Amino acid sequence: QVQLVESGGGLVPPGGSLRLSCAVSRFILDHYAIGWFRQAPGKEREGVSCISRSIDEPYYAESLKGRITFTRDNTKNAMYLQMNSLKPEDTAVYYCATAPYGSSCLEHEFDNWGQGTQVTVSS
Repeated sequence: QVQLVESGGGLVPPGGSLRLSCAVSRFILDHYAIGWFRQAPGKEREGVSCISRSIDEPYYAESLKGRITFTRDNTKNAMYLQMNSLKPEDTAVYYCATAPYGSSCLEHEFDNWGQGTQVTVSS
């Protein structure tokens, strides 16, 4: 499996912003589905934003739409999740993940995961 390494998490007050980064190979960025997921305490992991192999337009979870932007930079071998107007309910461990045949933002389609980065939104 190709190693994925997230960074950029931390403690931020409500209304603040964070940009998460995930180091990933150029080959993966060009040929795989890629995504961001999160898992809050006591909850199941959920898809935050994904880009499938066939559609370059990112999917955004409804609860985050308008507040997040998923981008990738093939020259830097990285993908990013910009999060704005953060709320306490956004507190979770955030993961980047990849899927060789992914077409949705469902966890079971993704088979390679980073270690996660903690995002805590609190005053």
